[in-house]
Amino acid sequence: MEFDTIAAISTPMGEGAIAIVRLSGEAAISIANGVFISISGKMLSEVPSHTIHYGHLVDPKSGQVVEEVMVSVMKGPKTFTKENVVEINCHGGIVSVNRVLQLILRNGARLAEPGEFTKRAFLNGRIDLSQAEAVMDLIRAKTDRAMNVALKQMEGRLSKLIRHLRQEILEVLAHVEVNIDYPEYEDVEEMTHNMLMEKALHVQKEIKGLLQTSNQGKILREGLSTVIVGRPNVGKSSLLNSLVHENKAIVTDIPGTTRDVIEEYVNVRGVPLRLLDTAGIRETEDIVERIGVERSRQVLKEADLLLFLLNFADNLTEEDENLFRAVEDMNVIVIVNKTDLPQKIDMERVKSLSANHKLVTTSLLEDQGIDDLEEAISSLFFEGTIEAGDITYVSNSRHIALLDQALHTIGEAIEGVELGIPIDIVQIDLTRTWELLGEIVGESVHESLIDQLFSQFCLGK
Repeated sequence: MEFDTIAAISTPMGEGAIAIVRLSGEAAISIANGVFISISGKMLSEVPSHTIHYGHLVDPKSGQVVEEVMVSVMKGPKTFTKENVVEINCHGGIVSVNRVLQLILRNGARLAEPGEFTKRAFLNGRIDLSQAEAVMDLIRAKTDRAMNVALKQMEGRLSKLIRHLRQEILEVLAHVEVNIDYPEYEDVEEMTHNMLMEKALHVQKEIKGLLQTSNQGKILREGLSTVIVGRPNVGKSSLLNSLVHENKAIVTDIPGTTRDVIEEYVNVRGVPLRLLDTAGIRETEDIVERIGVERSRQVLKEADLLLFLLNFADNLTEEDENLFRAVEDMNVIVIVNKTDLPQKIDMERVKSLSANHKLVTTSLLEDQGIDDLEEAISSLFFEGTIEAGDITYVSNSRHIALLDQALHTIGEAIEGVELGIPIDIVQIDLTRTWELLGEIVGESVHESLIDQLFSQFCLGK
């Protein structure tokens, strides 16, 4: 498959030491060669692959020097896209990198679409679809743990497992077809219901094993939507600042200071939290605060985790009791804050109301209890599964949905065998399971889905 030559800026826009303009395609080297003058006098078309060369970019029409650059030449197929690739390293200013890109575009390259370099790597067989998606996960990773999951998926750990399962199903389907089409061949072992059941149960077990990691994997990929709730002035904004290690929220003794939902990403023991500090939930006559309270109630319903703050130096109120009832069936960590002040709260009552939740005491003013809170957050979602080296995490929502469907269809096949349905009918569900698993790695997927997936990538990747 041959494509035209594309180019794009592959580094973030802004000021920096260097920026990179990347070209990929059959004419990548010749286009770069036409605007590059090497200090050594060598032509880029004549240099060895995977070498870098110092020189200047010159506009062929005006003869004007555009930039001082280092040019890397990588000849296909030993490149990311399996095409000829050239990377031009220039000074990292906005004007500089744009001048380089425009020069390249004027001399034969086309501006790449978002994700087109990775799309070509997929279409040229360099990587499969799950590995391509992991490239974007790697870029967007917000913690070391999330990055490790993306790296393992890029290396093909998930792909290998999916392909192995597909091969097992394919062997069963082939055996069934031989039995149906060539019943006279006595030397071909007959595919019995027992044999089919054994294979189907194995595939079902493997799919279930992958889905068991999906909750943790999705959290690592997308972050844990975490809402800080409680009455006004219990320390919600102080907690946000403590976790972020920065004064993001205004902290005062005046109730109702936080009028809206404040959002911030934070890394807690390798768990990415999308942390939301909400307006204190209470009845109020202040119109602006009332809007903030309503927004707080809304995000409460959508949260993966609630950090419910109480005041150690204040009595439990009816509002506190109502909040306990409202969050009863959710993932909640109850935090009794301000333990540096004289106790007024009934801790026995708090323990009773927190029977189904983790309970932590803190003094945010004196930085006490934060380690216990971070440990509680980590253990709530990752207890017993932190960084297990042999675990293949499934973190992508598309992959999870396809595995759910595959689990259903393999279950239908198993049920068919148990009911004694003819094997040639059961194989329909097996075939559908094989197709669904193929969609994960891109071996049976529509072109429109491929276009949609790669359109979400950043330009230049």
